[in-house]
Amino acid sequence: MKTEVREAAVVTVAVAVAGVLLGVLWWWLAPHVPLVGDVVDKSWVVYLSDSEGEQAIGVDGTFTLLAVAFGAVSALGVFFWRRRGGVPLVVALGVGGLLGSLLAWKVGVWLGPMQDVIAHAKSVGKGVTFSAPLKLGAKGALLAWSLAALVVHLGLTALFGPRDPEPPYQEQGAVPKDPYGAPMG
Repeated sequence: MKTEVREAAVVTVAVAVAGVLLGVLWWWLAPHVPLVGDVVDKSWVVYLSDSEGEQAIGVDGTFTLLAVAFGAVSALGVFFWRRRGGVPLVVALGVGGLLGSLLAWKVGVWLGPMQDVIAHAKSVGKGVTFSAPLKLGAKGALLAWSLAALVVHLGLTALFGPRDPEPPYQEQGAVPKDPYGAPMG
């Protein structure tokens, strides 16, 4: 049991650290939400440059799709490393995926455009289009990595994992025998 817990801790840390890569990819691949600043009654206001744009949804979708891909890859890696399941290993995949998603979210926001939208609008000037801060609107996307990892690992274990031994074949009406061949009953 100690070995399984140790391996689960390694899996948790490795999967969580991979969240940095997810965050960088999210920041790099996510669409930019265009904003524009204007001065109204001597104060700055910020509007969407394209009010019918779907970039904000694309930001969430990019994170979700990347997280699902990372979940599938992490499940494949863990399965081929261990070739079997186990409760600690599965818990490690779930917890590591959640921690990795949280880390990716924070890294992506940190790498993205500045968070102070008004200051950013002032710095680029009136009427100039700039990118909104990277924001994850659908917080449920944080679970995508864990869910994908668990589903893929379950599928791999069901298809390719070790099987339970089959009971020995007995003809109908035969007297059951114990493992040593002696008749039972």
